[in-house]
Amino acid sequence: MAGLAGVLYPSLRAGESLGQGSHPTGSAMSFFKKLKDRMFKTSSKLEDGLDHLVEGTGPAAEAPATPATPPAASPAAEPAARGGLAARIAGAVSGGRVFDDAMLESLEELLIQSDMGVDTALRVAANIAEGRMGRRIGTDELKRLLAAEVARILAPVARPLPIYPTKPQVVLVVGVNGSGKTTTIGKLASQFRAAGKSVIIAAGDTFRAAAVEQLQIWGTRAGVPVLTAPEGSDPASLAFDAMTRAQAEGADLLMIDTAGRLQNRADLMEELAKIVRVIRKKDPTAPHNTLLVLDATTGQNALSQVETFRKLADVSGLVMTKLDGTAKGGVLVALADRFGLPIHAIGVGEQIDDLAPFDPDEFARALVGLDG
Repeated sequence: MAGLAGVLYPSLRAGESLGQGSHPTGSAMSFFKKLKDRMFKTSSKLEDGLDHLVEGTGPAAEAPATPATPPAASPAAEPAARGGLAARIAGAVSGGRVFDDAMLESLEELLIQSDMGVDTALRVAANIAEGRMGRRIGTDELKRLLAAEVARILAPVARPLPIYPTKPQVVLVVGVNGSGKTTTIGKLASQFRAAGKSVIIAAGDTFRAAAVEQLQIWGTRAGVPVLTAPEGSDPASLAFDAMTRAQAEGADLLMIDTAGRLQNRADLMEELAKIVRVIRKKDPTAPHNTLLVLDATTGQNALSQVETFRKLADVSGLVMTKLDGTAKGGVLVALADRFGLPIHAIGVGEQIDDLAPFDPDEFARALVGLDG
């Protein structure tokens, strides 16, 4: 199977893979700049937190507030207090700080606050601390160490969307309403089309007129047909009709949008199961990909969404959207560490080129605030 190369970067030759130096340098660098500029537009909490941590300033490194009537300090406590203050002053002056237990604890808290998840945060912090306790560490070194740890976790899951010789390749797209699912389908279809693939979209979220209209706009823009059905129609019936047309026309890809209503999971599970049953009447191997689209701004809720949709559908890979609207991109690290599902692409905006292959090194550097 080939990867999604030539789709997210249409100038590539078929068969080249993403995330391994195959994409044009200019494209890679421009997306990295976009990623770094936009990923935490609200507040670069992790980057700022790391600066404060080493300098000994800010909430992550501050000592606990002093009570109004402090108890008499014990002789053993006084040196510790003086040592903490001295460490913060030294850090501010030298640009470095001794890596001690207090710094380790602050680092753990900072990573948890960035939505990395407790287990992952503790493990990452421990790996960074190993062999460095008692040593002075600067901000740049800490950021590079953290970026390396994040990239190590993400590298195994950074995989392009597999492309199969089967025609049509059926891509079932799932996710909660508002996750960016419809926009992601439109962007992928447009980029596939630009790469010379013939694409058909089935607007299977028949209960949301807005989703259908949005897909029709993307279809018109990309020159891709969008099959629709009257509002409230059976999505499985539409999927069957779309499969019939895709086979008749020899389309390369059929992308099927689905509803994302989690209020009644039993209904949604049956709806998705029915879609799969009817398309398998046409092709027993379909769907060939089941993509779960996640909204980065939901933070730790993304973890529960993965749990839910893995039960509702056989999720084969993830796409993370709206990284330009969150200060907590660490959830992607938690997802990779916990589930190990392939992460095919990430989105940082509404434009067609704001969806790109997931590159773990670029993401890790942007996450901690390092330059490319």
